[in-house]
Amino acid sequence: MKSIKLLAVAVLCTVAFSCNKKEETTEAKNLDSAQATTVVEALSQQENPADTEMLAEAKSKPLTTVAFSETDHNFGNIKKGEKVEHIYEVTNTGTNPLIISNVKPGCGCTVPDYTKEPILPGKKGKITLHFDSTNFDGTVNKAADVFVNVEKAPVRLTFSANILP
Repeated sequence: MKSIKLLAVAVLCTVAFSCNKKEETTEAKNLDSAQATTVVEALSQQENPADTEMLAEAKSKPLTTVAFSETDHNFGNIKKGEKVEHIYEVTNTGTNPLIISNVKPGCGCTVPDYTKEPILPGKKGKITLHFDSTNFDGTVNKAADVFVNVEKAPVRLTFSANILP
């Protein structure tokens, strides 16, 4: 009996949330293309409202383009408990200032640090990811999302390591 009630509640919640997304998508049709793109992107990330807010903030600035020295780094073999860091160089290749609104790592084992001031066209900034290997063994793959004022935000930076005992 309890499982039938739970199933009914689950179905009702699914229908209710499905309808809300449909209504919001219809509202997006009445907006200009830039606003509609923002709404659709926000809907696709609805599972985390904080990400939606960060994306909206980044996209609210005049858009530019960016180039990274790399978007993936391999630390190779490191000893368990070792703390390592890697600097990803960021170059503003566009005509508007590049603004890094936020860098959101995938878990608490990674701490970001990044250029907070606007990066002028042609200039460079940096994003540093600090990784603590204390709670890991073997191969590890981690990521951090970079919220910047570019068309295809967020940009994902990744790194890997092989944690040795």
